[in-house]
Amino acid sequence: MASNRRVTFFHSPNTRSSGARILLEELGADYELHALNMKAGEQRQAAYLAINPMGKVPAIKHGDALITEQPAVFLYLADLYQDAGLAPALDDPLRGPYLRWMVYYGSCFEPALIDRAQKHAPTPPSTCPYGDFDAMWKTLTDQLEKGPYILGEKFSAADILWGTALTWTTAFKLVPLTPLIQAYIGRINARPAAKRVAALDAELAALHASQVAAKE
Repeated sequence: MASNRRVTFFHSPNTRSSGARILLEELGADYELHALNMKAGEQRQAAYLAINPMGKVPAIKHGDALITEQPAVFLYLADLYQDAGLAPALDDPLRGPYLRWMVYYGSCFEPALIDRAQKHAPTPPSTCPYGDFDAMWKTLTDQLEKGPYILGEKFSAADILWGTALTWTTAFKLVPLTPLIQAYIGRINARPAAKRVAALDAELAALHASQVAAKE
C-alpha cells in the first residue's frame, strides 16, 4: 500500500467526474480538488490540455502517475484505497467480474449509447465492439437482476460508476427508466457520499456560473 495516498483530482460539476468525486468520498480519500470551470472553457486551455489532451474529466495525479479515462480512475483509486473494501482483492473470486463490469462501461455501454443517440447506422456485429445495442443492454440488465448491486450482494466501486452513468443516461432518456434501473440508481444515489457530492457540486456549479456572469 502506498505510504502517501493523497491525489490531485481534476473535476468539473455536472460531468462524468461527479462519479469519481463520489468514489473519493466513499473511500474517505485524501485528495486535493482542482476544479475546472467548463462554462469558461478552462478544460480547453493549455494548462489542462497538458493533463488530458482530450480536455475531459475526471483525471487524477498521484505522485508521478497521471490517470485519465473514467474506468481507469475508478480502478486506480479503489485499489489505492484497498482497505476501504470497494475493490475485490486479486485473490477474490469477484475480482474478475469486477474488472469485467468496469471495462464493459467504456468498451460496450458508452459506444452503443452514442451510436444510438447519434442515429448511426448499425455496424455489422462482427466488426462492432459491442455487438448490437439490444445485446449490450440485455447483458447489463440481466446482471443487475442478480442482486442489489452489480456484483450481487457486494457493493463496490463499480456500482458508483454504473449508478452515476445510469442516472444521467436515464435523465436524458438515452436508456429506459425501468423499475429495475430505477431501484438500482435509487440505492446508489441514496448513499451519504452521493448526497454529499450532489450538494457540493451544486455549490460549485453556482460559483462557476457566477464567475462567467461576472465577466460578461
